[in-house]
Amino acid sequence: MRILSIETSCDETAISIVEATGEFPTATYAVLGNSLFSQVDIHREYGGVFPAVAKREHAKTLTPMLERALTEAKLLERSTIMLSEEVRSELNTILYREPGLGEALTTFLEQHNTPAIDLIAVTSGPGLEPALWVGLNFAKALSYAWNIPLVPTNHMEGHVLSSIFTETRLPAIQFPALALLISGGHTELVLMRDWSQYEKIGETRDDAVGEAFDKVARMMGLPYPGGPEIGAAAKRAREKDLSRFVTLPRPMINTHTYEFSFSGLKTAVRYAIEGKELSQDDIEAVSREFEDAVTEVLLAKTRRAIDEYGVRTIIVGGGVSASTHIRASFMEYFGREYPDVAVFFPPRHLSTDNSVMIALAGHARVRDARRYSELSNLKADGNLSLA
Repeated sequence: MRILSIETSCDETAISIVEATGEFPTATYAVLGNSLFSQVDIHREYGGVFPAVAKREHAKTLTPMLERALTEAKLLERSTIMLSEEVRSELNTILYREPGLGEALTTFLEQHNTPAIDLIAVTSGPGLEPALWVGLNFAKALSYAWNIPLVPTNHMEGHVLSSIFTETRLPAIQFPALALLISGGHTELVLMRDWSQYEKIGETRDDAVGEAFDKVARMMGLPYPGGPEIGAAAKRAREKDLSRFVTLPRPMINTHTYEFSFSGLKTAVRYAIEGKELSQDDIEAVSREFEDAVTEVLLAKTRRAIDEYGVRTIIVGGGVSASTHIRASFMEYFGREYPDVAVFFPPRHLSTDNSVMIALAGHARVRDARRYSELSNLKADGNLSLA
């Protein structure tokens, strides 16, 4: 089965072609084509993702990314096809919210044959709804034009699966498993008793951990995205063994729930630095303390869940999982204290939003695939929950 997957939940426009041989979860996979356009440089001037700009950039970039992925997969054949007025009209209706995308896709379809694709998978949530709608409508248009079934996927399930993906397969993990999903929009602990069975046992009450990194970085004059900037500054502080500029709280670390809260931690940083002229050493020391605080909270909540639920596998996914310090801390601590528990992190190129993970999630939900005539009720949901 060849899967064309589309991801537009935030500020990455990504399309992949993934070939799955066998049934989920024992299939083998081959990534035939993979294209991604990151909007990070565009949003940097705003200090974060600006939804209207993200929507516009997705509409501009989807068709070129489609062409690139199909070309890499050697599935693109040039041709001259005249679409009927009926088809043109339906495509324009599907894509009426995205100015320019309908025209670009129509031109592409008239210049190329239908590729040998068996399934289209697309992120339907969670994420920024204006961005989600662009990818979802694009996928619906392709489903209509090519008569290929479409399956909506949950972005967070994609992160779970890509975190254990070995580039060719999903390993036979032991259950129960615990997924810690940490990104700019999410901080949640999800219990898995089997494949595709999810129970959310805790989440953030306010800021997501990645959002807190971005806001603290902005306070100290560091550029967006804040996670890599704070990580680099914290690393320098450890190398210099800088003394603490401030001692920050570890919010909710001793509570007996699995909820998180990072708004107060962010506020504590603001109070500590407000009105002060920070030196480079000061910035690095604050970054180290902030990163340490976040890491200790994540470790404590994960450890408590392991003990309560008898967890055999830890899966850490989402953009913040790329943090060198969080990775090293988890591997060292759980390798020492829980040697029988397997710990998985995604390869760095799959830690941030990508479309390979959407192909995996689509394959997991292939039984939910529908033809275009059955998609009238399919909607983007910015708050879609995994469980």
